[in-house]
Amino acid sequence: MSDEQVEKGLKIEDELNEQRIDEEDTGENPEELDKTGRGRTGRGTGRVFFKKKVCRFCTQKLKADYKTPEVLRRFTTERGKILPRRITGTCAKHQRVLALEIKRARCLALLPFVEK
Repeated sequence: MSDEQVEKGLKIEDELNEQRIDEEDTGENPEELDKTGRGRTGRGTGRVFFKKKVCRFCTQKLKADYKTPEVLRRFTTERGKILPRRITGTCAKHQRVLALEIKRARCLALLPFVEK
C-alpha cells in the first residue's frame, strides 16, 4: 500500500472514532439520571402511546371456521399455542369462537397440537 492510501485510511478511522465518541456522549447531567442510570426520574415522563388493536373478525367480517386452517394459523404460535386476546386484539366473543374452531381443526388434523 502506498503512503497516500495509509493516510487516507487513518483519516477515515479517526472520523469514525469521533462519531462514536459523539454518539456515546449524551450530554446528560448526572443529577438527571435515576438510580439505574436510564435517564430522567419519574414515571410519567416519555410515555409512549400505542395503537389500539381491533378485532379482525368484527372489522373485516371474517368468520372463524375450522375448514380454513391458514386463517386459524395466524392466531397460534410457532409451537401451536393459541395466542391471547391482548396480543391478537380480538374481542372476547370472537376469541371464544376462535379457540373453539382451533380446537376443532386440531381434532380433524388440520392444525397441529404441538410443533417441535
